[in-house]
Amino acid sequence: MKIYIPRDAAALGVGAEETAQAIAAEATRRGIEITLVRNGSRGLLWLEPLVEVDVEGTRVAYGPVQAQDVPGLFDAGFTSGKQHSLSHGATEEIPYFKRQQRLTFARVGLTDPRSLSDYVEHGGYRGLKAALTMSATDIVASVTASGLRGRGGAAFPAGIKWKTVWGAQAAQKYVVCNADEGDSGTFSDRMLMEGDPFVLIEGMTIAGWATGASRGYIYLRWEYPQAKAALEAAIGAAYAAHYLGENVLGSDKRFDLEVRMGAGAYICGEETSLLESLEGKRGQVRFKPPLPAIEGLFGKPTVINNVITFASVPIILDKGAEYYQHFGMGRSRGTLPMQLAGNIKHGGLVEIAFGMTLRELMYDFGGGSSSGRPIRAVQVGGPLGAYLPESQFDTPLDYEAFAAVKGMLGHGGIVVFDDSVDMAAQARYAMEFCAIESCGKCTPCRIGSVRGVEVIDRLVAGDNAPKQEAVLRDLCETLTYGSLCALGGLTAYPVLSALNHFAEDFVKPMRAQAPG
Repeated sequence: MKIYIPRDAAALGVGAEETAQAIAAEATRRGIEITLVRNGSRGLLWLEPLVEVDVEGTRVAYGPVQAQDVPGLFDAGFTSGKQHSLSHGATEEIPYFKRQQRLTFARVGLTDPRSLSDYVEHGGYRGLKAALTMSATDIVASVTASGLRGRGGAAFPAGIKWKTVWGAQAAQKYVVCNADEGDSGTFSDRMLMEGDPFVLIEGMTIAGWATGASRGYIYLRWEYPQAKAALEAAIGAAYAAHYLGENVLGSDKRFDLEVRMGAGAYICGEETSLLESLEGKRGQVRFKPPLPAIEGLFGKPTVINNVITFASVPIILDKGAEYYQHFGMGRSRGTLPMQLAGNIKHGGLVEIAFGMTLRELMYDFGGGSSSGRPIRAVQVGGPLGAYLPESQFDTPLDYEAFAAVKGMLGHGGIVVFDDSVDMAAQARYAMEFCAIESCGKCTPCRIGSVRGVEVIDRLVAGDNAPKQEAVLRDLCETLTYGSLCALGGLTAYPVLSALNHFAEDFVKPMRAQAPG
């Protein structure tokens, strides 16, 4: 009998380890033989720890299950899928999960993430096997034709980046995965690395063959120890089975891969700062050009993509560019794992094709605010994303549609706020965040963000508000067009969106006059 309990960090944070131990102990006490599989999270985070029981090939879900609930579950016969107050029926039929279109996350929660045989049994490495029968030119052409764009936030076409590295002349090239997932409200990279690490390894290996790179690095944020353990276990298994190293799958190709840990700097999510850190230097932004595709890691041509981008590649090579392009709208093809966080009833991960509206995502999947109050604002795209008001909730999840309303999809993180939020405080937070996280290399970001906090404080205090607003807008323009990288360049998005859509929050409240 197989019972599945996630080893995902979010599940562990709410007691999954204690639940697993309790189930093992209770089964032993009752003389019931079980096999505990530590899977990845299904992404229904409000139900974690989510326990699933395999009943004649159907996974039946129970959650959230705490250690003290375990004896009652056994009494109710949950090992046979019987009813209990914590039961949700077949996992695949839960509406939140059933309505998704899972491509990148197809195996997450379904398999044992550290089992190579499990990965292969569920379609893993078919993309690499197909790639090894193709020329590098054809692989790059397939990725380009699929319409895959970088999922880290910039949305640059992956195929164009790969083609540039492929065409560069160098004895050594590199593949680097940006796994420094630091945006607020984002966790899809972590969930995938913990729940299906082999798909990232496979995608990076394909990228190596397609661009002529023989070595890869996963730059992982230090706050993800569970992801590190999962990746290193999977890399070890891949080497042992000849999916990595010399003569990959009996070919004449070589690809080596290792994990390198960051030190917690938000700026190292920017690709050139990441490269500086990976080389053992202080994480500071590089001037561009030259682009990393020409002179990247150690001055060599380098492919840099984020976790979800690389993890999307195997399905393109396995099922074809046309299959992948079938999903989505406009120039936004495929799917994007959206992450619902903040004041939301059903927080978690939702992988869907581009095109659904923000309102549908928040209400049909998220269930509205957890407080039950009206949703007033939504920040999409991390701490540098714009705050969207209710009038923009019908914006489709599409890169160009969001750009049209002066927003950005970014990494797919969504943070929800109800009508109790102080948007002036949120604007101040954005400026302060930039000041704290700035690498200090360029003046607009280093100095402008500090001055921005001061200006917002004076504006909210009512100190000649029209003048302060004019200064703030001018400062935002300077940050946008004068900063060396996106940290300073995008700080204006949350500040100006808060100021434009929620101007009332910046007005000094009238104070009652004291009697007499």
